[in-house]
Amino acid sequence: AADIPCSAYRSSWSQPRIEWKFQKGSSLVLFYYGGELTEPYKNRVQFSPTTIHFNTVTREDMGKYICEVVGGNNQIAKSEVNLIVQGAAAPQPPLPARLLVPA
Repeated sequence: AADIPCSAYRSSWSQPRIEWKFQKGSSLVLFYYGGELTEPYKNRVQFSPTTIHFNTVTREDMGKYICEVVGGNNQIAKSEVNLIVQGAAAPQPPLPARLLVPA
């Protein structure tokens, strides 16, 4: 599990619009937009104005998460967090043994 904070959020702003983007290499993906999590995050991430919470993380989730908050008076704030996933990779199932049959 992992929590990624949105330090750009300001509770004093009227009706802030919050967007999350995920950047990996040169690709930029909308993560949370229009009040909804996008696929494939819907089933494994919870959103709150100050944090996104991953129930599970994989190495595929490594990258930069950008939180952008736009206030009612056109105020804009942005924060970025680099997520690094460490640890051993999930164990792979063993390959089936080959039977050696003498010729």
